[in-house]
Amino acid sequence: MRNISDIIEDYLKATIKNSGNEALEIKRSEIAKKFQCVPSQINYVIRTRFTVEKGYLVESKRGGGGYIRIMKVSPHNHLDLFDQMIQIIGQHIDQHTAENIIIRLFEEKAITKREATLMISAVDRTLYLANVSHRDEVRANILKAMLKTLKYKE
Repeated sequence: MRNISDIIEDYLKATIKNSGNEALEIKRSEIAKKFQCVPSQINYVIRTRFTVEKGYLVESKRGGGGYIRIMKVSPHNHLDLFDQMIQIIGQHIDQHTAENIIIRLFEEKAITKREATLMISAVDRTLYLANVSHRDEVRANILKAMLKTLKYKE
């Protein structure tokens, strides 16, 4: 059974897609009313499901006339996408964010399903027997090395 967060995410993504990938402007309270949930549920979905590594930019304005604007960002080409992801990785990256980056690369057809599967295996936290900070640093270095290699695979 799907949870409310999945349903809200699917609705917002479909609405963005139907708008021709134009910026989607919503009122948190209206969406909460539509799905009969609390407005903080909408915040949770946007904060966790519409992130930069997943290809979204989010702007918000609080107050009576406030809004949340969600924009799908598409790279010009795969080289740009690899560069953007390398920049997002930085010096440290947690497993969840690393997996989101890999999934986005697959969804954008920059990597194959097999490459994605191998990469997800390589960023798994159980492989790194170190404290969290060091583990995230090693994961970042490995992921960046894989992306730099894949960037020029052809």
